[in-house]
Amino acid sequence: MTHDAAPHGAGTGHVKSTSGSGPESGTAGEVRRLTTRETAGLLGVKPETVYAYVSRGQLSSRRAPGGRGSMFDAAEVEALARHTGRREHSPAAGDLTFRTGITLIEHDRYYFRGVDATELARHHGYEEVAEWIWTGELRPDVHFRAPAESLTAARRTVAALPAHSGPTDRLRVAVAAAAAADPLRFDLSPRGVLSSARGLIPTLVGALPVRGEEAGDGDRLARRLWPRLSGRPVDAAALTVLDTALALLADHDLAASTLAARVAASAHAHPYAVVSAGLGVLEGPLHGAASGLAHRMLSEVLERGAAAPVVADHLRTGRRVPGLGHRLYTGEDPRARLLFALLADLPRAAPALEAARDVVATTARHTPLHANVDLALAVLSVACGMPAEAGETVFAVSRTAGWIAHALEEYAEQPLRMRPSGQYTGPRPPQPLPSPPGADPAI
Repeated sequence: MTHDAAPHGAGTGHVKSTSGSGPESGTAGEVRRLTTRETAGLLGVKPETVYAYVSRGQLSSRRAPGGRGSMFDAAEVEALARHTGRREHSPAAGDLTFRTGITLIEHDRYYFRGVDATELARHHGYEEVAEWIWTGELRPDVHFRAPAESLTAARRTVAALPAHSGPTDRLRVAVAAAAAADPLRFDLSPRGVLSSARGLIPTLVGALPVRGEEAGDGDRLARRLWPRLSGRPVDAAALTVLDTALALLADHDLAASTLAARVAASAHAHPYAVVSAGLGVLEGPLHGAASGLAHRMLSEVLERGAAAPVVADHLRTGRRVPGLGHRLYTGEDPRARLLFALLADLPRAAPALEAARDVVATTARHTPLHANVDLALAVLSVACGMPAEAGETVFAVSRTAGWIAHALEEYAEQPLRMRPSGQYTGPRPPQPLPSPPGADPAI
């Protein structure tokens, strides 16, 4: 079927008459008519659903001038909107603006459900922050526990991977194993999704290889994650930094991985598949893996004794200096600011923290870029004897909570609403049937 192109300003939640001076323009005494796209916007449905209303006799239509598309009686549409209760605008195909009540970023600060996220992370652990962004309720001292069957399946699957596998490789297969072990994974009710999420996150942590002394299941998630990141013993100050980092990274509006997660949820993929979609994007060096680049840079700064030659090497080879700048903040990333403050209370972090400050100061001579959270994660990983990929692991485990929160929102929306149209740039048809290489075109 042919869908009408939405005129400028259409689909904003109010009825707008079609343009032109003919009888469809809604002049006095004449029927006001809407295009298919305008009708879909007012009803909060996909254009295909509009034609379903016509086939059921709930709307009447007539051909648009020129014979392309259909026009609908505005009064009928408004009456149907009142009857169905759908009065809010639903984004049209290709519109990537989403209603979300999870994270707001403005004025170099960010908020979880209206609460300053840095203050929330300063006073509450990761699991409490996750519950807050999921439900809007604070559950003091909540602890997530992995179902035994899911954890066993995830550990066996991760153990079968090659030794050179990275953390995201392990997390992806752990998610798949946990999904296979959960027969209720297709329950997309909020209660079902949250039950899966509360078991999945500790399963991801528990499936990772152990480097140090393993924590008990009753400990908070940060304590259970630590021996998967470092072979060194943890103290209270270091554990606070890790737990705060997890809480700070739980969500950050519609980052690339979160958009992928919402697309999966829009297709009503189960929550494990939603997390898999997010992990698939996270592995790129421009998103969750960026802290590994910053880790290697700080290690080189410490080895060479100064940031200047290291920064110069990056600039000479056309590489950006990792851990600096963020498109959403004009100043320092608020997540980095809090983590740096906590790292200052960790004596072993002093050399790496000084190296990070040297990088910022050296780069600022030419470009005034501020530290972002990747640089703060790199300070933590370098200072505590963690591998370069540790920040990526922290990011992935933490952001799982945000992906689940966005999935909960998306499950409540019209399914498959994200369907942009491609702009075809290939050869115009009809083209001749292709021939195998070397074949005689005359045969």
